[in-house]
Amino acid sequence: MSTHTLSVRQILALDRIAAGDPEVVAAAHHLDRPVRWVHVAEAADVGVMLSGGELVLTTGVLLAGDERRQAEYIDSLHRAEAAALVLGLGRAFPSSPECMRRAAERHGLPMVVLHRPFPFAELTEEVQSRLVRRKFAAVSLSEGVRTALTALITSGAPLQALLDEIAAHGGCPVVLTNLAHRVLATAGERPAVDDVLRDWNRIARQPGGVDGEGWIRAELGGRGERWGSVVLCGHRGDGASGRLLADRAAEALVLHHMLTGTCGPSWEEQSARSLLTDLLSGAVPPRSLLPRARAAGLPVNRRTFLPLAVRDSSPPQLTRLLRLLGLPGLVAELADGATATATATATAVLLGLARDQDPDALAAHFADRLRAETGDARAVVAAGPARTTWEDVPEALREALHVADAVAGTPPGLPPVVRNGDVRLRGLVRQLRDDPRVQAFSERELAPILAPDSNGEAECLLPVLRAYFSTGRNKSRTARPPHPHEPPRPLPPP
Repeated sequence: MSTHTLSVRQILALDRIAAGDPEVVAAAHHLDRPVRWVHVAEAADVGVMLSGGELVLTTGVLLAGDERRQAEYIDSLHRAEAAALVLGLGRAFPSSPECMRRAAERHGLPMVVLHRPFPFAELTEEVQSRLVRRKFAAVSLSEGVRTALTALITSGAPLQALLDEIAAHGGCPVVLTNLAHRVLATAGERPAVDDVLRDWNRIARQPGGVDGEGWIRAELGGRGERWGSVVLCGHRGDGASGRLLADRAAEALVLHHMLTGTCGPSWEEQSARSLLTDLLSGAVPPRSLLPRARAAGLPVNRRTFLPLAVRDSSPPQLTRLLRLLGLPGLVAELADGATATATATATAVLLGLARDQDPDALAAHFADRLRAETGDARAVVAAGPARTTWEDVPEALREALHVADAVAGTPPGLPPVVRNGDVRLRGLVRQLRDDPRVQAFSERELAPILAPDSNGEAECLLPVLRAYFSTGRNKSRTARPPHPHEPPRPLPPP
């Protein structure tokens, strides 16, 4: 039903029509038909005056005493796709005409009789005014939602801002899913969203991806392919306005996807990044994130969680590798979670393994396949400790990111899988590098080297120090003057 129509049932519930003591005598199971307009007609050939969706009001004065004409009258209403017939009983028909009732029941045309005299003009005025108000309200809602979402898109707002706006208009949780019904993003009041996610696996299996009244889904897609769905969860307004909102939301999300899909992270990666970032930050208790992890497709029941981190590999690369290996996991590029001010990034992978799988063997197999797929024989995978308790996952993930940060720029020869015990002093130094006391010590010790001379230039010891580290601390090679055509020796990262 469109946003600017009323159903036959809604019209029968109006106070105005109650004064006529209405009774549904035929096709009571079709009362949800939409009414587009109200038409008062006494002509026997009323069907030629209709265009479909009308509620026809009549006293039947020209039909009395002629059952053939009565049957033809109902047939013409059916052919014109009228919404319903309301017959006022009186001198023409003291009681409900059986011939018309049978014909209406046969065609599935709702037929209502009014047992008390009732001015049709009052009902016409009431219904028409309501239809006009609903039509303008629908136009206003449609334009308001479209304007707000378009403004966000043109300003470069992120996906989450669009979903928040949709949730604000709908007054209900909003869920964005991919084709596998995995939740990519949500919006709305947190307790209500958590209630939805807690039961998402059951909800997603419902026909059409909905779970009762107020659950409205709109497909997302374009250029001949579908990407997923946006779902309004428990919309409390009327179904027509909810459908309009869902359709406008889908239009905006498709446009956002087309504009950002080739120049930024995918929706799946944004979803994983948001979840893993919340897990690392500690701002949300890990147990509160379990419904989100489950809805995002990570198995969490009776699982061993293995955190990995990889440098110089993009999330799409690692996502493809997980699919090749048949492993369920979340993949996202994250900043090193071990320090508050670290700027280094690595692609994190959080796997949910069955309890009978060996995490160490699987990490080694993952690293071997990564080297084979990328063609980089020196690619290493940083691994945190495997954990069987979800609350222990954040610390294990921080450790994997720390190890990935510590091995950056190290000489070749590292094992395919590197753990905390392999980075030793180097790992400790990198963990402490942002400590103010360590920074003060470094500046004090290196002051003679870094202090500028009278010309404002750094002392000559700095190039020597760069050469010393670039040659792997080889004094003989450091002392050898560089060849005129030899490129500058880079200083390796600490």
